[in-house]
Formats: sequence, structure tokens, C-alpha cells
Amino acid sequence: MLVFAANLLDGFAAVLTPQNLLLAALGVTLGTLVGVLPGIGPALTIALLLPITFNFDDPAGAFILFAGIYAGGMYGGSTTSILLNTPGESASVATAIEGFEMAKRGRGRAALATAAIGSFVAGTIGIIALTLLAEPVASLAVKFRAEDYFALTLLAFASVTALTSSSLIRGFASLFVGLLIGFVGIDQLTGQTRLTFGVDQLGNGVNIVIVAVGLFAVGEALHMASKLRSRPEELVPTEPGGSWLSKKDLRRSWKPWLRGAGIGFPFGALPAGGAEVPTFLSYATEKKLNPDREWGEGAIEGVAGPEAANNASFSGTLVPLLTLGIPTSATAAIMLAAFQIFDLQPGPELFETESELVWTLIASLYVGNVMLLALNLPLIRVWVKVLEIPRALLYAGILVFGTLGVYSLSGSVVEVLVMYAIGVMGFFMRRFDFPIAPVILGVILGPLMETQARRALTASGDDFSVFFSRPLTVILLLFAVAAFVIPHLPALKKRLAFGEDD
Repeated sequence: MLVFAANLLDGFAAVLTPQNLLLAALGVTLGTLVGVLPGIGPALTIALLLPITFNFDDPAGAFILFAGIYAGGMYGGSTTSILLNTPGESASVATAIEGFEMAKRGRGRAALATAAIGSFVAGTIGIIALTLLAEPVASLAVKFRAEDYFALTLLAFASVTALTSSSLIRGFASLFVGLLIGFVGIDQLTGQTRLTFGVDQLGNGVNIVIVAVGLFAVGEALHMASKLRSRPEELVPTEPGGSWLSKKDLRRSWKPWLRGAGIGFPFGALPAGGAEVPTFLSYATEKKLNPDREWGEGAIEGVAGPEAANNASFSGTLVPLLTLGIPTSATAAIMLAAFQIFDLQPGPELFETESELVWTLIASLYVGNVMLLALNLPLIRVWVKVLEIPRALLYAGILVFGTLGVYSLSGSVVEVLVMYAIGVMGFFMRRFDFPIAPVILGVILGPLMETQARRALTASGDDFSVFFSRPLTVILLLFAVAAFVIPHLPALKKRLAFGEDD
């Protein structure tokens, strides 16, 4: 316990320097900004900023910045969800249901206040849980063998792919594309080139920065540009009305804050595809527990619960990321790419080899959470004004920054062209409703899955029964099957019931 406390205090000592405090403030400000803007999420922002990490001598500064962006992005979507019924992030959709109704009835300030305070409370609870659980989980992960990591990657693939798309075929098609991109380059075992098509620049594989910027920045910019002329006229920004939280509002909000935190953190820690599931689950829970409230007309519980779940899930995603090297959301996958840029591999060894970095990152979450609360309540009108930026200028700027960032990596025009090719693919994926997250997971975890599978087979003399010889491996494989099947049980049950009626 004393070692634990000493590590956390060392982390705070590293964060509470002028440079790192500035990076934390910049991160939460940028994160809130991109959370406010519809379609510009933390994954896109971190992807755009990945190239600048090469200029950081100390990786801690980069991760403090990225963690701030992630946390701010999770909060920022609530402002436009409540005031304009325009969620900046998909995880803020549930908040818009009751939040916008509160704003229309002149209670916008109360809705924004319960979202801000709920985010702070749930974020703090989630960070404390992360602090307490990270090292024990990492200690457990030390016992993982190659076959266990192989099964764990299958679990990540199955769950994220099944839960991020309404169509199983589309989800697995996206994953397959990601795996193909991940396998480009020189086979580390045989030394043979794979899928390079004679292009020398692809010998070292496709840099994850190129994939991230192409899919998120270029793909999103092209998609939004194609919709500019056909989009319906947007709501005029409204001013937050009414008073701040009354004592009655506080009494109605504090239980949903705690319940939302309890739902959001474990869902974030599981490979469940982000914060969308816990936010809607929190909304449904509050609706069931408080049936007498004014649901559909501005029930404050419908804002407090989902926003708490949204922000608690952020801390949860860092548990498998730091301890196992497994990202459970697109933004976490981009952060994993940032670790790889610094030749760091998240996992149990990270707590031994880079203990100072890990605890600095965790300490920065506490500081960033306080900054978010102090920043967002006074600047609500400023964030609403940001929505007046013309979309054409906004996405043109994203294309320019994305191009310059990728070109700065190696000065290779070929890599810029590859980025745009991936961006065009990302555009069509959005147009035809193919999920993006499985592509990123495939690129990052595909090589890891291949390496661990080969390692397990080599150690067992090419005996495939090695994947079923350890209880932990079998349990993880069963979880992967369950993650694949469970989301589709309602549809299957419906079909069977329809067949019986015939």
C-alpha cells in the first residue's frame, strides 16, 4: 500500500509542473472543443496530433495531452446535445433525449450543470477505480501466455465487431480490411514481403498514423463534404436558460450520478465498443427506477445518469489498454498507436519498465478532471459559438493538417497517397454504414494475434490443442463466442417466433 501511494504521489509530482499542467489544460480544452463540434471526435483529434508526438522528448507529455483530449471529448458532446439537440459524440445521444427538452423548457442551465457535475463525480469515481485496479490487473496479466493473448485478441475482435455495427457482415468485413492492412510489410518470421505490390515504401508496413489520419480525418472530411448541400438547416444556437441546480435537482441527480458511474466504468473496461451501450443502459435504468418522472419532457435523471456513465467509461477503457494492451474503443486504439510510436507496448511489463509514465498518466486524469469542471461551467456560451464556424472551412483545415502531418513523418509522397486511398475507403465505409473501429483494431491487434498464435504453435510443436489446454484460454474463447452471439440473440429469437406464427 505504501508503494502504491508513493507511486501515485510521484505521478502528481510529475504532473504538477508548469509544462505538464499546460499540456493538461490544452488537452481538456481541445477535447471539449472537438466534443462540441458534431462529427469531430477525440479519435480524429488524437489521430491528427499523432505526428507531433515525434517532437516530444518525454512521452509523458504526449499522453497527458491525449488523455485530456479524450476526457474533454467525452464531456463536450453534452453541451450541444442539451442546447441544440446535436450530439457532438455518439455517446451523447442519450443525453439529448431529456437534455434538449429541459433546454426548450428554459432549464438549460440546470441540464448543463448536472451534466458537468455528474461528469466530474463519475470521472473521479472511475479514476479512483482505475488507480486501484490497474496494478492488480497488470500483475494478473503477467501470468498470460501466448495462447491466452491470442484468445484475448479474438475476444476484442468478436465483441467490438459485433457491437459496433447493425450488420454482422459489415462488421467483419471492416475487421478483415484492418487485418489486411496490418499484415502489409515484411513477415518477421520468414523475411518475405507481403501485400506490398512492389512498393518499397510499404516494406515496413503501413504506419498506424497513416491509417488513423486517413480513416478519421480524410474519411470524415469527405463524408461531411458530400452532405453539406443536402443537410437540413441546423438548429439556431440557443442560450442556456433558467437557474443552476436547485436543491431538488441535486436530490434527483446524485443517485443517477453514482449509478451511471457504476454502469459506465465496467462497460468501458470490457471490449464492448465504447460508451454508447452504458449511456443508453443508464438511461433505461433511470427510467425504470423513476417511472413517475416527466420522461420525454425533460427528466433531469435522463441527463445525470447517461453523462455519468459516459465519463466513467473513459476511465474504464484505460484498464485493458494499460494492463493488457487491448483497446476497447477507437480512441483507445489511437492512444495505443501513440504508445507504439514511442516503442512502448502497454501491458503488464509497462508497470515495471515505465512505472513513472503510467502513474504520471493516472495522476494527470485527476488534474484534468478538475480542470474540466472549472473550464466548462463558465465557458458554455463560448462552446456554442464555436458551432458557427463554417463546415467547409473546418473540414478543409482538417485535410490540410492531416496531409502536412503525414508528410512530416517521412517526407514520402507515397505515404500521403496511401493515406488518401485509405481516406477514400473510409468515406465509402461511412456512406454504406460500415463501422470504422474494427479496421483500427485489425491494424493494431492483427499482427499481435499472428505473433502470439505462431509463438504458441512453435512452443507446442504445431499442436493446435494448445489453444484448448489452459482453463484461462478456454474461458476467453468462450467469452469471444458469447460476445459474437449475444448481440444477435434478440434478432434470432424474433425470427424463430415469426417462423412459429407461420
